[in-house]
Amino acid sequence: MLWTYLICLFGLALFAYVLGHSKSIGVVEGDLKKLHSRPNYHGGFLAILSIVPGILLVLVWAILAPGIIDKLVVVRSSDFIAELSAPQLQAFLRDAKAITYGGLVGFSNEGKEFAANLYSRYDLISAILLGGVLCGLVASGLFFGLQAINPKLRARHIVEKTVMGVLIICSGVAILTTLGIVLSLIFESLMFFRQVPLLDFVFGTHWSPQSAFEGAGGESSQVNTEIFGAIPLLVGTMLITAIAIAVAAPIGLLSAIYLSDYASNRIRATAKPLLEILAGIPTVVYGFFAALSVAPLIRGWGESFGLSVSSESALAAGLVMGIMIIPFVSSLSDDVINAVPQSLRDGSAGLGATKSETIVRVVLPAALPGIVSALILAISRAIGETMIVVMAAGLAANMTINPLEAVTTVTVQIVTLLVGDQEFDSAKTLAAFALGLLLFCITLALNIFALRVVKKYREQYD
Repeated sequence: MLWTYLICLFGLALFAYVLGHSKSIGVVEGDLKKLHSRPNYHGGFLAILSIVPGILLVLVWAILAPGIIDKLVVVRSSDFIAELSAPQLQAFLRDAKAITYGGLVGFSNEGKEFAANLYSRYDLISAILLGGVLCGLVASGLFFGLQAINPKLRARHIVEKTVMGVLIICSGVAILTTLGIVLSLIFESLMFFRQVPLLDFVFGTHWSPQSAFEGAGGESSQVNTEIFGAIPLLVGTMLITAIAIAVAAPIGLLSAIYLSDYASNRIRATAKPLLEILAGIPTVVYGFFAALSVAPLIRGWGESFGLSVSSESALAAGLVMGIMIIPFVSSLSDDVINAVPQSLRDGSAGLGATKSETIVRVVLPAALPGIVSALILAISRAIGETMIVVMAAGLAANMTINPLEAVTTVTVQIVTLLVGDQEFDSAKTLAAFALGLLLFCITLALNIFALRVVKKYREQYD
């Protein structure tokens, strides 16, 4: 229902824009020189005055109305929920909403049916009230806006300030979202480090959170801090990432050099889009390819040479992940190499350098900051990959640098720890947030390194 109101508001905005545009021309009888602002700004002014209050009302209503309706349903359903605990009450309300909106019938009873009828009734009342208030706001905005349109109205200033405010709000949302993610990671991680020492987590060499508690459950159980060592996960993450970047970096960079300096326009126009298709393939497809094709192939080759190869190996995951991140290296490096001024190439050729010498000694050094940024982006993408590792490298937290053995990564363990019904005050679940914070710090360090490289080697060209 709220989306219907928003669509109607935007339709009314178009109507208000046309009305304001026509009114501004009418008040000066077509002589636009008498207007302080152009007619399109007057149309924008009337549209803003008509729908912005309504949009704000819809957003506030969407935030507050569900909680108010829940409280009303709880009060009216007191006979059915008097003996329910807090989790049971939440489940009761969830099932009632499912009956109302989704037609759930398998878990219904008299109390839930009664609550579902209340939800349906209160939702209808809420929609009618919201519609009435919106009509009043829109009508008031149109009335006062039309009265305010005159030749001296500074409509352009009002529209531009409104647009600036929207841009600031959007920027603030992005910043606050990032801040919220970081603070939530820090807060939950601090709760984890109250149970598990930081040094034991960062420098521990054994990872087995499934056996997190010793003894019986309950308050008497104690956390075994020796099984939360993150080193095996970091080793597995870095091993798979190193294999992936060893595949993607040379192939991607050489592809970029060929497409930018050697390929004809026809080949470039065909090859680059085909290469970038790799970035659009779902990671689960890469995972199936790694598990069903690459891993058996590696195992067969290894056995033919007398090597012991695990059915799930870091090499299989790293090779396929390297194929996946090739477009990140090739596409960005190609754009950076093409951005190097042609005058540098011409100057090198004028001094007698061959094309290959020009690329090695002039083009690549000039494009180095961008190439490093592309590699860092590819590494960050590889570090954050989960599906390929789950399907091709396994879940075993082995501290090994042998690419033929099964390993796991930080992201895989985060997913594993948060699957199913979990207690969010236990060390086992909080470990996922600590791993997330550790991964965030690693990615931040990589980005700082990339910024330093860019700052050190960046050149400005006219």
